[in-house]
Amino acid sequence: MDMNVVITGAGSGLGASLVKKYSDLGCHVCLLGRTSTKLIRTAETLTNNHSIYEVDVSSKQDVAKVMQLIKEEVGAIDVLINNAGVGTFDLAENLSEESIHQMIDINLKGTIFCTQEVLDDMKKRNQGYIVNIISLSGKRGKVTESVYSASKFGVRGFTESLALELEPTAIRIFGAYMGNMKTELWRGASTEETFMEPDDVADIIMENIKPRKNILVEEVVIKNDKNKH
Repeated sequence: MDMNVVITGAGSGLGASLVKKYSDLGCHVCLLGRTSTKLIRTAETLTNNHSIYEVDVSSKQDVAKVMQLIKEEVGAIDVLINNAGVGTFDLAENLSEESIHQMIDINLKGTIFCTQEVLDDMKKRNQGYIVNIISLSGKRGKVTESVYSASKFGVRGFTESLALELEPTAIRIFGAYMGNMKTELWRGASTEETFMEPDDVADIIMENIKPRKNILVEEVVIKNDKNKH
């Protein structure tokens, strides 16, 4: 598969799973993240061409610089997967100003900034995929997830509105709403035994964004199965 795939939050969890699976398909994968050591560790498992870019997605200037570098070094971006995300889980009155800014800046603004940088080129080519990793917290609020959920509701609104803007084009935007996974974000939670494997979630996302004749899948909802099998 001859595609250039850009994945944010690529150093661990779902991002790392998507990186490996797209690389196995023969894509050139661009790994983006805040911590180069994590990106390098993920990249060590890859056998096909790939690139690593350290970036702060909450900085519009930083994102613009890195996306331009990718276009120059790798070529046109065929798939953008906005996966970078953080969460601080506590009662609303206990959340620090720093944690509130971080969740809004990375989860929401980061998704917007990265998407803005690929839209012009995708529109010129009239092709491309934008995948936003949103979480079930973007579908309904949860206790101790007030601001995290607010950031994800924001991404949901951005995704749904952008889908309408892109209707006249062949560019596709896709929202993935999943429950808790076995990742760093949810480590230590009391219900961890019911958490989903990132590899399984990655398979579902990739299967649903495959191009099919006369079929458009705009979103997928992936819930935790509370019943142990």
